[in-house]
Amino acid sequence: MFDISDSEILPLSLEHGFWTWSAQRHVQPLAIKSARGVYFWDVDGKRYLDFNSMVMCVNIGHGDERVIRAMARQAEELAFAGPLMATRPRAVLGKQLSQITPAGLSRFLFTLGGADANENAIKLARGYTGRPKILARYRSYHGATYGAIALTGDPRRTAWEPLTMPGVVHFLDPYRYRSTFHRNAPDLPEAEFALDYLNHLEEIIQYENPATIAAVLIEPVTGTNGVIVPPPQYLEGVRDICSRHGIVMIADEVMSGFGRTGKWFAVDHWGVVPDILTMAKGLTSGYAPLGAVAMKEEIAAAFNDRVFEGGLTWNAHPISLAAASAVIDVMQQDGLVERTAESGRLMAELLNRLAERHACVGATRSIGLFGAIELVRDRRTKEPLAPYNGTSAEMMALRKFLLEKGLFLYTHWHTILLLPPLIITPEQMEEGFEILDQALVMTDRALNR
Repeated sequence: MFDISDSEILPLSLEHGFWTWSAQRHVQPLAIKSARGVYFWDVDGKRYLDFNSMVMCVNIGHGDERVIRAMARQAEELAFAGPLMATRPRAVLGKQLSQITPAGLSRFLFTLGGADANENAIKLARGYTGRPKILARYRSYHGATYGAIALTGDPRRTAWEPLTMPGVVHFLDPYRYRSTFHRNAPDLPEAEFALDYLNHLEEIIQYENPATIAAVLIEPVTGTNGVIVPPPQYLEGVRDICSRHGIVMIADEVMSGFGRTGKWFAVDHWGVVPDILTMAKGLTSGYAPLGAVAMKEEIAAAFNDRVFEGGLTWNAHPISLAAASAVIDVMQQDGLVERTAESGRLMAELLNRLAERHACVGATRSIGLFGAIELVRDRRTKEPLAPYNGTSAEMMALRKFLLEKGLFLYTHWHTILLLPPLIITPEQMEEGFEILDQALVMTDRALNR
């Protein structure tokens, strides 16, 4: 086996690697060697507290031996099987998923990750309805493959336009802090706020002709674009609109699923059952690549006598399925969904403290262990600390400070996202928030110069 020293990991990776979401000349990867629990270590032995679950996925924490052993056992028994073969892990995982997904979502198409789960959800919706158009929101991210990036509303889409998947129409999110419709009505009751955005969706549907619309695709809780939690009645209203017009409702739970919000899936908070639900990330907790499309029986039945024109070589890979099955076992054995609901109350309290202490904090939002801090230059004007689809000297300095202090998290434009592993203890949570507090003290000072 070809081996290298720790000191060679970074230079060889830079020499031979091509890095996503990066200008190659300016990439600065962390050279990491090991991970356990809520921490990981770089090649120099420096420890980082992982407040992003690596890429919003390691929900059960790093290095859980129960999952690793399950994957090893599966590799020894059956390392690979073709996509049209029935296997033990496929049978077991299907049964497990049917027990934790919203009632009625009983059929599962396995994919490699979130992007192709969303693309296959669109194929299913178009095939089921015979309609071409898909509605999705502007502050959304659904993946980076050509179809998924067309569905995405945020600026990551525009770099690849014109896109090869036509028929996508975007609409506005119910974003209370920066509401397009309510800039002069900050005290509007939540029910009226939700109704205005539902009426907006209904109007777009009328303009586009409901008979041409196959699906409405939404993240129940918006992910990287700010952890936007919908107001009460909003998701129920979207469900009603879709049902009235014969439109498939697709919930993208790639980031919000598997306990992240304090429920198995975010839609569970509002008792909403979509027609299709996509998942990935927390599905295997990042231990192996896997996505899945959960669907109602009637959608699957539309292909009983006609071919579903789609497939993947690695569909239902036994080792990935075994990892997912073990992750579900771990989450149930350790009560991680319930534990996250409890930890989420602490996160909300700590976020409120930061908002009270720091003038640069314009807003905080969280549901379970899914949180965001929105940073501003001026609370009165709500001017963001970095422009839309951009960064700033203050945001770059903040991220540099956090990494130097050993706190790893994700910043997006002017927001800080907080998604620690669900196993995090109160002491570890407070450890991270203490570093955040120090970073925001620095940011307040920079804005007051």
